[in-house]
Amino acid sequence: MRKFVAAAALMALAILPVQAQSADQILNASYDISRELFAKVNETFVAKNPGKTIDQSHGGSSKQARAILEGLEADVVTFNQVTDINALVKGGFVSEDWQSEFANNASPYYSLPAFLVRAGNPKGIKDWSDLVRDDVKVIFPNPKTSGNARYTYLAATAYAKEAFGNDPEKVKAFIAKLFDNVPVFDTGGRAATTTFVERGQGDVLITFEAETRGIAKEFGEDKFDIVVPSVSLLAEFPVAIVDKVVDKRGSRDLAKSYLDFLYTPDGQRILAENGNRVNDPAVAAEFKDQFPEVRLVTVEDVFGGWDAIQKEHFASGALLDQIYGER
Repeated sequence: MRKFVAAAALMALAILPVQAQSADQILNASYDISRELFAKVNETFVAKNPGKTIDQSHGGSSKQARAILEGLEADVVTFNQVTDINALVKGGFVSEDWQSEFANNASPYYSLPAFLVRAGNPKGIKDWSDLVRDDVKVIFPNPKTSGNARYTYLAATAYAKEAFGNDPEKVKAFIAKLFDNVPVFDTGGRAATTTFVERGQGDVLITFEAETRGIAKEFGEDKFDIVVPSVSLLAEFPVAIVDKVVDKRGSRDLAKSYLDFLYTPDGQRILAENGNRVNDPAVAAEFKDQFPEVRLVTVEDVFGGWDAIQKEHFASGALLDQIYGER
């Protein structure tokens, strides 16, 4: 089903202009695995706002940011990583104070890296330490192109920092071994899901908790088990209006209304129904039993914030490049 949905989405983009054509029509550029989520969000939003059209573009979050910088006229972005919106800020597409324009630092929902394993968990995978065993093959996308994978990298690093007392060499060796256990680095989260689910590669898929729940629901809960590790990283899903585009097209009102909808009880309920954790107290309480408790750490507490992460881990020649170079 997901393969069909993805193919249908690509066909639609091939047939229709990617760019929105009027102030009553906007384009939402989103991350790779959010296709089904925003199909449901858009259906409800359009039903409440007759005459409006929401088009979608999906891909690795970092690739989407680059596409906008290179000419993709997205009115709004719903990404899975702050740094990708900050890239648009540096490019002059998004205002510097974008995180103050919506509640919760402009993140209407959140998730965390979790594990999806084969039914019965034959390899006994329970935590991050199991992922560096010689008998375990791990599937997750390329951190250079996928915000999803960057959260995996950071969550594993946060675990290793605790486990090895912040010893930099031991942390680096842990991540290098984890990378060695990945047989193929796909460019985005959906491709990694296909590799694990449809091609049958790997013992464990690391992806957002919401995706693990969606996969199990669609392909059969009897085929997979969801494992939430002892500690994981808070993964906020930031949204922003692309000012340079909406000011050009006169679509700011619709763009803001669309992102505001994600914070309404109806919007929050759709997000929660699709496996995401939400901040609305009433909706969160409604879905509380569906989400196991987990200790979440933040990028600020562990790494000093996204600017520090970019410099230390993701910049050219930084730790991520060093680990790739040693593989």
